[in-house]
Amino acid sequence: MSEEFNSSQFEKKMIIRQTSFSDIAPILEIQRLCFPGMDPWEVAHLRSHLTIFPEGQLVAELDGKVIGSCSSLVINFDEYDDRHSWSDVTDSGYITNHNPDGYNLYGIEVMVHPDYRRMKVGQRLYEGRKDIARQFNLKSIIIGGRIPNYHKHTEEMSPREYVTAVSRHKIYDPVLTFQLMNGFTLMRINPNYLPDDMASAKYATLMEWNNVDYIPLSKRHFKTSYPVRICAVQYMMRKINSFEEFAHQCEYFVDVASDAQSDFVVFPEIFTTQLMSFLDERSPSQAVRKLTEYTPQYMELFADLAVRYNINIIAGSHFVEEENEEIYNIAYLFHRDGAIDKQYKIHITPNERKWWGISAGDTVQVFDTDCGKIAIQICYDIEFPELARIATDMGANIIFSPFCTEDRQGYLRVRYCAQARAIENQIYTVISGTVGNLPQTENMDIQYAQSAIFAPSDFEFARDGIVGETEPNVEMVLIGDVDLEILRRQRQDGTVKHLKDRRHDVYSIEYKKE
Repeated sequence: MSEEFNSSQFEKKMIIRQTSFSDIAPILEIQRLCFPGMDPWEVAHLRSHLTIFPEGQLVAELDGKVIGSCSSLVINFDEYDDRHSWSDVTDSGYITNHNPDGYNLYGIEVMVHPDYRRMKVGQRLYEGRKDIARQFNLKSIIIGGRIPNYHKHTEEMSPREYVTAVSRHKIYDPVLTFQLMNGFTLMRINPNYLPDDMASAKYATLMEWNNVDYIPLSKRHFKTSYPVRICAVQYMMRKINSFEEFAHQCEYFVDVASDAQSDFVVFPEIFTTQLMSFLDERSPSQAVRKLTEYTPQYMELFADLAVRYNINIIAGSHFVEEENEEIYNIAYLFHRDGAIDKQYKIHITPNERKWWGISAGDTVQVFDTDCGKIAIQICYDIEFPELARIATDMGANIIFSPFCTEDRQGYLRVRYCAQARAIENQIYTVISGTVGNLPQTENMDIQYAQSAIFAPSDFEFARDGIVGETEPNVEMVLIGDVDLEILRRQRQDGTVKHLKDRRHDVYSIEYKKE
């Protein structure tokens, strides 16, 4: 019998998949080929897309080579002016205005490598977008389409006449004809959509594809607020005799927060150093190492409390010994569904280095919770504006800052910087600190704090940008509500728009851990 014919050598595999960071270089090269004379993407744009809405970014791959791509974001189109530009609807290409609760998928780019056209690559990418709209139950897909052959007819036709002629198949336009063939209908024609698109004379056709599988959800139609209740614990440091005594105090505050139906309760930075008061170790460096031995009990305590009291707990921060005997200052987030996340302190104070030998973390984390995305920046970290901007660009709406300061000057550094971060990034910030003293514990002598919840400074937020604050140096809790829906609206239509008005052409922040 003759050997079976092997046909695999003739196979060509084309797939549509989600874009990855490794695809950025080939995408930039394809764009240079597809749109000569137009401002191309920058690496920062594509990184922002993949960080904010990775599910909306697709590439076409043929035998392992990227030959096309498309980008998109979700918006509530009713919030945008009829004559919006591409820059308006994409935040100058960074899509930081992506709204996970929006109704419309907005397509901002489709391109196919010139060597692979007429292989229905664009059609496959459009079908991928339709799948995204169905997956996220979105009402429609909206695109601002170029009309690149219009420059040949500007003297004898208005944009409307040209679009009509293309719609009736009297003129061929590579983009508009393609979009009509893929089920999109014309909504309007926008002038000055892409200022550098000379081929389209700066015009664009606003097109829409309606998702027939869309199921209206009444809660989305009538949702006017997204309140999140936060309880900040201003914790009194005082001598105790056992871990059980510490656990009883922590459970008391969790119980108070839960009774108030809080979504989050946040404890201060390194409040577990209270355990040093019974460790009988005078050397600060050795006391810290003894303290790390309580990490399993600390983790078990707060994991149990979060589930039992149905509340998300930011359990202050705790010194943890990891590989190579390095000790880190770590804030743990105990989710009420049982999951656990952690954020290392990135900037270590001179005091922490000198007395305790604490090592620095190097990663900014943003955590998904049942109340949206949040970040944790421990004490000194909130004083570095780059970290808050990175976290905001990663989607954080609230930044929690557990802190521990020994004097009013140190406290005010934390407070003023937390207020600045709230304004700069149009987010909420929360600070929670320790008060009291541990007279027999070296390097933990005195504490100063006034815990607070801060908002951006604009009309819809609390007066003075302060949702609430405690009395200074008194053990108590602060409970306040923050509204994520107001935050979203203000980012879009506030008196000032710090996120939208950033000058990406002048400056940028590079996060080296991506």
